[in-house]
Amino acid sequence: MDLRDLGYDSWFQQHKETYEDPLMRPARVSGVDRDRYTVLSETGEITAELTGKLRFAAETSEDIPCVGDWVVVHTHNEETLAIIHGVLPRKTLLRRKTPGKEMEFQLIAANIDVACIVQSCEFDFNIRRLERYLVAAKDGNIEPLIVLTKTDLVTPEEVTALVGEIRDSGIAETVCPLSATAGQGLEEFRTRLVRGKTFCLLGSSGVGKTTLLNHLLGAEVFETASVREKDGKGRHATARRQLIALDNGALLIDTPGMRELALMGAESGIDESFPEISELTGQCRFADCTHTQEVGCAVLAALEDGRLSQERYESYRKLVKESAYHEMSHLERRKRDKKFGRLVKSVLKHHKKR
Repeated sequence: MDLRDLGYDSWFQQHKETYEDPLMRPARVSGVDRDRYTVLSETGEITAELTGKLRFAAETSEDIPCVGDWVVVHTHNEETLAIIHGVLPRKTLLRRKTPGKEMEFQLIAANIDVACIVQSCEFDFNIRRLERYLVAAKDGNIEPLIVLTKTDLVTPEEVTALVGEIRDSGIAETVCPLSATAGQGLEEFRTRLVRGKTFCLLGSSGVGKTTLLNHLLGAEVFETASVREKDGKGRHATARRQLIALDNGALLIDTPGMRELALMGAESGIDESFPEISELTGQCRFADCTHTQEVGCAVLAALEDGRLSQERYESYRKLVKESAYHEMSHLERRKRDKKFGRLVKSVLKHHKKR
């Protein structure tokens, strides 16, 4: 297996060379199931696990490998087991706040070139949710591609209206409507999947990610699940994130449907996803303008004269507030953890002296 076909290049090789051990080999994480990993190397697919040192030295979730990561490994048992000794720096990273009350990042996938944000034309279409996915992708320096599935279940006029709604909201990213089951737009989407590049399917349960993947693979490789008729909500078909190589040489990461995509520390992604507001921000009288009540605020002026829609403004403010609140809570927790860690070390040191 040629590592270049898995996305390995000179940039990763330079970072791999910082490991002086000649037995260290690069491999790419293709699957994570709790504490068990699957990696792809020159010899093929291997089961892997972390060294105790790497596991216990990890201060945050970002220090632990995720799907799409390049890692350095030692192989054992005649190439049937790999031990992961380190994670190479990431070019891109898709993450969210961990679901629930915990203030920590959850890594979704790394080293993605294009994030395919999937919404269904029938039930799932939601501009505000789409904006949230765009922020997450752009915050991780990932190019977004909007995929509208199940076009066979609506009229062509309705598909056109949905694309128009996306454009009217200020979203300029490429939109690719398709129906995997009927074959509509599937070949056009397939041409976007470039050899050696890594793509990721993102979206809620039931939007057709697994169905799309099966059609790209040309077989019913992965189990699909229908949506509930009463509310259009899907059941999880994909149980874990996994990296799959397509016949044309493109790499695709399938992810479980996400019911929650909370943002944390995503200021750059928000600025990139709302370019019209970012441009107006530079015209505000005060550099630290919050765009809520300040005199001389260019954003509020645009809102008042109709250049900026109320829905777009409210979505922007909601995401900014959410991201900042979670980031502040995350930093406060990190400070508490560090303080507690110093206390433990002090007690242990005192105990050792006695």
